Amino acid sequence: MALAVLALSGGHSDDPKTPAGLPGLPPPFFGVAVVGSGGRTEAVDAYGNVVDLREPGPAGEPLVAVSAKRQRAGTVPESDAIVVRVQLGGGRTVPLWEADSVRQRYLRGTNTLLTIARFGNERRVVVRRGGGSGGERADRRWLARARPLGLGAPRWARQMYRRSLLVLRALTDRRTWAAVAGARDGWAYVWPRDAAAVAIALAAAGFQPEARRVVRFLAGLDLSAAARFDGTGAPIPGRGAQGDAAGWVEAAARAAGMLRGGASAAPWRWRGRADYQEGEGGDYLGNAIASPFAWAKTPPHGERRSTPARRWRESLAAFTTARGLIRTAGDPSSGLDSTAAWAVRPFTQPPLFPAVRRTLLRLVAHRESRFGLLPSEHWHGGIDPWTAPTAWSAWALAALARKESDPRRAHADRRAALSLMADLRRAATPLGLLPERVDARTGLPTSTTPLAWSHAFAILALNELWPDVPLLGPT
Repeated sequence: MALAVLALSGGHSDDPKTPAGLPGLPPPFFGVAVVGSGGRTEAVDAYGNVVDLREPGPAGEPLVAVSAKRQRAGTVPESDAIVVRVQLGGGRTVPLWEADSVRQRYLRGTNTLLTIARFGNERRVVVRRGGGSGGERADRRWLARARPLGLGAPRWARQMYRRSLLVLRALTDRRTWAAVAGARDGWAYVWPRDAAAVAIALAAAGFQPEARRVVRFLAGLDLSAAARFDGTGAPIPGRGAQGDAAGWVEAAARAAGMLRGGASAAPWRWRGRADYQEGEGGDYLGNAIASPFAWAKTPPHGERRSTPARRWRESLAAFTTARGLIRTAGDPSSGLDSTAAWAVRPFTQPPLFPAVRRTLLRLVAHRESRFGLLPSEHWHGGIDPWTAPTAWSAWALAALARKESDPRRAHADRRAALSLMADLRRAATPLGLLPERVDARTGLPTSTTPLAWSHAFAILALNELWPDVPLLGPT
C-alpha cells in the first residue's frame, strides 16, 4: 500500500474538456466528498483530486475552487484542480481516473478520506485529512458526545446519523461558527435557513453549545440585506432577502435554548419575497409558514387576540385547497409544495396538520423517482429529485405519526416517512453523503455533495423516527 504524491497538474487548452471518468462514477473534478473538521476544508472528487480548498475554514478564502459552471459544462481543465498522480511499476505516472477501479471510504468515525485505486495487480491509496482538525481522535471524541438514536434504530440509520453529524462538523467553521451550505464554488456561503437547520439538528443531537454558536453567528446578520452571506457575515450580492430567513433563525434560537421572544416587535415581511426556490418574489407557502416565528412570542394559535396573528391565519386560506397546501397564495396551478412539512417541524402549527398530511402523502404517492421528491408538484427545475425536501418531508411525517392518536393514520404516516428515508439511502453516495440532487434515473450526484441542509434534515428525521426517549403515547 503506497501513499500517492500530490502534484499540481499543468497544461491549458483553448477548448478544455473534462477527462472521462470510470463507469458508474461521476466525472473527474466533481466534488463527492468533504474533508475537514471545521478547519482547512477540502472538497474531493471520486478520484482523490482536490476541487475546492479553503483556508482557514469552510467559510474561508478559496485557494482552489473549480467552477461549478465548468463542472456542469464538462470543460474543467486539469490545471484548475489539485490532481493526484501515482507512480506505477516501470516509472509511469498517471491520474487515478486511468485506474481499472477506484473506491473511497472514510476512516470510521472521522472525516479522513481514503481513495483506493487498482491498476491491474497494483494498489495505490490516497489519504486526505483536513487541516487544523485535531486529527481522527478529535473527530471520534466529538462524535462520542452525540445523543444516540433510540432502541430499535437499524444499523443503516445509525450510520446515516453519524455520517450526517460529521458532515455538519466539516462544514461549520470552528472560528466563526458560520455553517456553509457546501464545499463548492457558489455554495461555500451561509444561507440563514440552511444554517438554522444545522443549528436545530446539532441541538437535537445533543450539541447544544455548538448550536448556540451557530445561532449567534446568524443573529449578527442583516437578514434583510441578502439571501446569503460570507464567513464574515457580509451579504453576497445578486440574490435578495428571502421571506423565511428570520423565522428560521428564531426557530434555531428556540431549539438551542435561546428563546428570544421574537426577532422583531413587528411582523417580518414575507410577502413579495423569494422563497427557498430562490426565484422571483411572491406570496409563498414556506415563507408564510415561517413568518410568525420571526415576530410572535408564541406561534399564532397561542395569540388569538393578536391582530397580526389573526391576519396571518386568515392569509393561510389562500394556500389551502381540498388536495392540500399549494406553493403560491391563490394560485392552485402552482401545485402542492413540500414546505407544507414545515408547519409540523420546525414551525409547529397544529391547525394545519390535516392539510399537511394530505399534501405530503399525495406528494409521496405520486413521486416519479425512487431517489426522492421534487421540491414542489409543478417544479420547473427538471426531473432530478432533491434530498432536502425528501428529508424534511420524512421529518414531518415521522412527527405526525408520533402525534397521531389513530393507529391506522399513524402507521400510514410512519410508513411514508420510512419510504422517503429509503429514497435518501438510494440517493446517498457510497460514502453515505447526500447530494443536493441526484439523477432521477441513475441516482448519481448532479449537484453539490454533500449538502449540509440535507444532512441536517436527515439527522432530525432519524431522531423523530427513533427518539432516544421511549415514547409512551401520542404527544
